[in-house]
Amino acid sequence: ASNRLQHEYVPSAHLSAACTCLAWAPPGGRPPPSKDGPQRKKRKSEVAELDKQLDILAIGTAVGSILLYSTVKGELQSKLDGGHENRVNCVRWHQDNCCLYSCSEDKHIVEWNTQTCKVKCKWKADNSSVTSLCISPDGKMLLSAGRTIKLWDLETKEVYRHFTGHATSVSSLMFTTVKPMNENKPFDGITGLYFLSGAIHDRLLSVWYIRSDRKEKNAVMSFTVTDEPTFIDLTVSEVKEEPVKLAVVCRDGQLHLFEHILNGYCKKPLTSNCTIQIATPGSDEDSTPKPVPILAAAFCTDKQSLLLVYGNTLQPIIEKVSLNTTESHVCLIRDIKKVLSLKTDAALTKVKTPVVNSDTKVLVPGIPGHSTAVKAPSSGKEKKKNKRKTGEPQESIEERLEALDIDVSKVKTPGGLPQTDSFAVLLVQGLESNDAEILNKVLNTRREHIIKNTVARMPIHAVIPLLHELTKRLQGNPYSASLMVRWLKSVFTLHASYLSTLPDLIPQLGMLYQLMESRVKTLQKLSRLHGRLYILVTQVAASEKAQDVTDVNQTAKLVYEDESSEEEGSDDEMIADKDSDENWDEDEEKEEQSDEQDMDMTVEKEINGDSDLEPENESEEE
Repeated sequence: ASNRLQHEYVPSAHLSAACTCLAWAPPGGRPPPSKDGPQRKKRKSEVAELDKQLDILAIGTAVGSILLYSTVKGELQSKLDGGHENRVNCVRWHQDNCCLYSCSEDKHIVEWNTQTCKVKCKWKADNSSVTSLCISPDGKMLLSAGRTIKLWDLETKEVYRHFTGHATSVSSLMFTTVKPMNENKPFDGITGLYFLSGAIHDRLLSVWYIRSDRKEKNAVMSFTVTDEPTFIDLTVSEVKEEPVKLAVVCRDGQLHLFEHILNGYCKKPLTSNCTIQIATPGSDEDSTPKPVPILAAAFCTDKQSLLLVYGNTLQPIIEKVSLNTTESHVCLIRDIKKVLSLKTDAALTKVKTPVVNSDTKVLVPGIPGHSTAVKAPSSGKEKKKNKRKTGEPQESIEERLEALDIDVSKVKTPGGLPQTDSFAVLLVQGLESNDAEILNKVLNTRREHIIKNTVARMPIHAVIPLLHELTKRLQGNPYSASLMVRWLKSVFTLHASYLSTLPDLIPQLGMLYQLMESRVKTLQKLSRLHGRLYILVTQVAASEKAQDVTDVNQTAKLVYEDESSEEEGSDDEMIADKDSDENWDEDEEKEEQSDEQDMDMTVEKEINGDSDLEPENESEEE
């Protein structure tokens, strides 16, 4: 009544197990489990109050559990687990309020005992997910629907009737009558009743008739609306002549009202008696009125007035409207801006605009058209000043360009190499026009600082096209890949924060990841092969070297023959020579050194004429 939020409950696992459906327990609530001894008897007035008040709310979650929440106590009363393996699509309380029915994406229906929090019964209801349930007025039958609609006998858990249903999954099921129209026959609690069904993406609401025989399976009549129905409420017809009133809220924010006496088959889809829309007055700043979406609608107990819920889901406005169905189209004008103004202003003031003096000039780096100051060659300007001193009245071209605010360095560059800021402009132009010549010129630079500055100065919108271009070039020649990797490195280091904000980054970089993985995949094998080959090559080289050395030293460089009559000494020398020949391979360097020493000594002796030494001493010296 006061249009204020009365109660808010956020389940502890609301992020991992989002709430998918809810249902109020029948008024009266279930008696709380008696824990603290005998309870005192309640007064009659207390019992009456308790009966009227709604308390327990069953909440189905996306992971298959059901929460029972007490709004009076403001706490979670119990949790029903172990029934479903998948998202709960619909929960319905039985008139006997200890019993709760739920259906799920896992194709099953579960009957719960809410006092013990245990599963009473579970059965497979469909070949695909079950999306909606409805209990018959007498509580003995249950309607369930995925796409086809089935009527179950709750005692035997068997299908009593089949109905064709809808092409898409059914979102709502409800009985429209409590008594059959034909009062002559005895009533068995279900035959002769009508019920209504609506489905997602379906602009027709169908009405079905439960017959005593199994012949007719199709809808007896249908109501047409402008868009998919999101919320349906109806007044149940209790007397034969009383029409059923139906309020349907569509996804487009319109409300359609129907009034029809259900009396058998009707071929044409019935259109609404009245359509209600809500719009803003449009008298303030914006002259055009804007539509305000209706979120839900419900009939009041007198069946003559409606409660409308409209506006924003975070802060909805609830209003009572009396029905005047003489007009076919009603547009209610409501200024919802006044209600929501405080909130939006507070949100907008968080953005602060900097106070900028009118004289100041802001230079933004990297955006084409804005020039960032790059040091111009100083010698040129000094020359120009000298020229002016000599009395030349005409301004130079360079000064004129400066006056026009065109960067001098772009026009006159030393050595014909463009500066980094013009590189950024060139790169953007090349990417936009897809000009290979320009791109080659820019991307084939090897200097690290030029690459870094270019990437830093390029505008944000060109980052993704540049990445695509680099990916394309990485696929080509391995030589070009080594250049592209430098560009990639600086793009990722400088624009990481921007890239991380993109929602579709993974598919954008998918090709690049695959390329890198495929290139790196063989690295381990290649390095192993490289290692083995290196060992082999060095061993081969070493053995060749050793062979070369032995070949060279096989013939003696100088032979010394003893002239003495004793031959034993020379024999010993020969043996020693042979031994030393055999030991060449083992220790090449030492042998060479000792050989050289021997030769030196013999030469010295020959020069000095000391050849008449005793043979024993000679062998020792050798």
